[in-house]
Amino acid sequence: MKNDPKRILRYTPIERANHWLSALTFILLALSGLAFFHPAFYPLTQLFGGGVWARILHPFIGVVMALSFGIMFFHYRRDNGITAADREWLGHVREMVDGDDRNMPEAGKFNGGQKLLFWLLVASMVLLILSGIVIWRAYFTFLFPAWIIRLSSVVHAVAATVMIALIIFHIYAAIWTRESMDAMLYGWVRRAWAKQHHPAWFRQITGGDR
Repeated sequence: MKNDPKRILRYTPIERANHWLSALTFILLALSGLAFFHPAFYPLTQLFGGGVWARILHPFIGVVMALSFGIMFFHYRRDNGITAADREWLGHVREMVDGDDRNMPEAGKFNGGQKLLFWLLVASMVLLILSGIVIWRAYFTFLFPAWIIRLSSVVHAVAATVMIALIIFHIYAAIWTRESMDAMLYGWVRRAWAKQHHPAWFRQITGGDR
């Protein structure tokens, strides 16, 4: 596929591996977190060897996800800077959902919707990390007063709920936009796809090739 003149590289193998590492750890965290969120989900702890092991593993898996997400943040933060064109894109998003993309401004590597999702995920991740440290009983709770621990527990649950909703939307959007999933699976996209969905990025990556 590297020699296919009809395709261009969108994500490198390292980018894809790190993305799927974040995805895997997120799933494990969501399952183990839900197990402690409500008694109805407690049977999920059996996936981790029981309640004790689920409680032990959850924060360590969280550390892995935080590191993986941090790599993505520093790699993609510049590509996700929101511009006036992105705000215009968001203003026309309903038209695009209805199948009319004639008034959509040109998107770079990521469009306005993807950029907004990125920063919402970043905000959720920061809240999860900070609150998670406070409520990590084995190591840090003795440093904080009880009211901060209780508040952090609520913040952690709310941020996790928001992040789960955002990830579900992310998956839906990836499936809805044909070939987006292929890009993260295989790394390559058709030139025609890039020109249609991310024309500014296409011109940048091809040196102005139309």
